[in-house]
Amino acid sequence: MAAAESSPSIVEYFGGEDGYRCGYCKNETGNLSHGMWAHSMTVQDYQDLIDRGWRRSGKYVYKPIMNQTCCPQYTIRCQALHFQTSKSHKKVLKKMLKFISKGDISKVMGGEEPMDSHIEEVVACSHEYRSESHVSQAELTPLSVDHAEGVEAEDKDKEQMKEEVNVKKMESGSLQIHVAKDTPVPGEPSHSTKIVHALPKPGKGADLSKPPCRKAKDIRKERKLQKLLQNQMCTYEGSPLQAGDQVLLLQSSKSKTNQPKTVEDFIFVSLPDDAAHKLEVRLVPVSFEDPQFKSSFSQSAALFAKYQMAIHKDTPSDCGENEFTRFLCDSPLEAENLPNGPDCGYGSFHQQYWLDGKIIAVGVIDILPYCVSSVYLYYDPDYSFLSLGVYSALREIAFTRQLHEKAPDLRFYYMGFYIHSCPKMRYKGQYRPSDLLCPETYVWMPIEQCLPLLERSKYCRFNQDVKAGM
Repeated sequence: MAAAESSPSIVEYFGGEDGYRCGYCKNETGNLSHGMWAHSMTVQDYQDLIDRGWRRSGKYVYKPIMNQTCCPQYTIRCQALHFQTSKSHKKVLKKMLKFISKGDISKVMGGEEPMDSHIEEVVACSHEYRSESHVSQAELTPLSVDHAEGVEAEDKDKEQMKEEVNVKKMESGSLQIHVAKDTPVPGEPSHSTKIVHALPKPGKGADLSKPPCRKAKDIRKERKLQKLLQNQMCTYEGSPLQAGDQVLLLQSSKSKTNQPKTVEDFIFVSLPDDAAHKLEVRLVPVSFEDPQFKSSFSQSAALFAKYQMAIHKDTPSDCGENEFTRFLCDSPLEAENLPNGPDCGYGSFHQQYWLDGKIIAVGVIDILPYCVSSVYLYYDPDYSFLSLGVYSALREIAFTRQLHEKAPDLRFYYMGFYIHSCPKMRYKGQYRPSDLLCPETYVWMPIEQCLPLLERSKYCRFNQDVKAGM
């Protein structure tokens, strides 16, 4: 639908006087929010609303009353163009690549959470607020170490610590002091005390007479660098390079090999012809008039029910096709196609992950003028070992960057609400750099500046400029 033909936004305001049960702290009347039913809405109007702290669940659009609700929910966005993959993000991406190419199945279960919207309130939490002096260091740094990485690497870290302790014991045992039988005269320098490196017995520690072991990763880098340097030197047709030229060539090669990999480097890597599996990601408009959406509806609805019952413990009556349609298929957003917009247009979409001909995950997203907004994710619990919550978020960040090439204003990835008072919901802050929306001035602030304030109080004004928002 062209922008000129789109209908105006039509909403019905419900108010926010009554309190409801909070899905985070379980307070029976602590959840306070404004709400309205959106019969239809333009993508620009919804963009403006989420930049003021609103959020949709189906056609219901709500905004927490931040200074009154029991668990304040702050709108969070990731700066997709500057996104840097963390160590645990790379682990998830590599795990998916190994599974697709070789069929390898990781035994480590991820601790990530999907980018949920309204149903995420089933997650319980408890939080006590104390003065800054009583906050432990462990609580102050939940976001400095990636949540998924901490879950997956906990046992490995324990084993590594044991190994390091054993190595240190062995190394200290290999450096021995041999004292001659003759006792030195007090006050005179002793010539009988000698420090020697005793060769350790097999399996009893490092052999100090040999060079120290090097990491395999460093060895591979050096070999790659030498090969690259050799190939580049061959291009000079036998003419000898000066020492300065060799140094410049070496520095240039190092800078290329040391560049960090982007999320696209992992996602769009070429796979072997004999890959064990085939993964295809399809973007489908949320419309029963669309043939792909209509043909995959039953399979997608069945996957939603399987996910809700296994992960959120819903009953079958809570996640039938009617509930699925109301929550994830009914959208107030009017589809729009603009000349300077993305090829797929703006509106609501299902991003379906097809593995070997069947859907294993669906990311529900809204494509808006300035962002891709994550609404919900549901996946097949049988594939939990692939950390599909993290993987889909990384794919959506890459998708945002891809859309930016055609629509320059589209630069952000919105992840819904960040709830600091619920520790399990802090994982959204792991996608850096990210910003939180100030609930009073509606100015975006870097999350690093917001976290110390949230440790002192669950409700905060992030922007300290007294003139902001006036």
